[in-house]
Amino acid sequence: MIFDEFLKSISKIENIPLPAEASHFKMVPPYRLELLNHQKKAMKNAKSAGVLALFYPSEEYLTKFVLILRKTYNGVHSAQVGFPGGKLEAQDKSLQEAAIRETNEEIGVPINHIEVVKKLTQVYIPPSNFNVQPFIAITKEIPKFIKEESEVETIIEVGLPHFLDDDIITLKKVKTSYGIEVEVPAFKLSHYTVWGATAMMLSEIKDILKQLL
Repeated sequence: MIFDEFLKSISKIENIPLPAEASHFKMVPPYRLELLNHQKKAMKNAKSAGVLALFYPSEEYLTKFVLILRKTYNGVHSAQVGFPGGKLEAQDKSLQEAAIRETNEEIGVPINHIEVVKKLTQVYIPPSNFNVQPFIAITKEIPKFIKEESEVETIIEVGLPHFLDDDIITLKKVKTSYGIEVEVPAFKLSHYTVWGATAMMLSEIKDILKQLL
């Protein structure tokens, strides 16, 4: 889709109600409910983070959005695909500000080029005890991505038609914290498999966009 057409459609996004859990449920790992039950006490003191689903024009002026592959490290989100963004810091006035700041730090998009157009449904991530607030955002400039080498392994660009294709849903085998291997629903995007909380957020974004486009 040409980016100008996308901008005309996305201007109507405020009138679209959030599908919330109805969208999340399509991509929920089968063990999520059990994890939530185990985390009830921890959830009261959960940390907060903001992330951006940032849409932008490519050099061909087609619509894309960006994901990142995180570096391999000693942590629960090591080598996983997610949205740019990060935790709320003392200097941040809001989760939206945190999401924009972290996106700038991780992939180099200037803060003043980013426009948030829709606040989405918050997702709780049990392994790291984070409440993550996603936002749909746009930049009208063709980005010149600069990755943060200490945090980002790869910047992943996803074309909008590819994302809206229903054939990109797949299954991925993952090991639970109990050592049991289970199949979880996932998106296959630009040769990367995206599952868990990011897939839940993507599912809501996809359902919203399908009402607009």
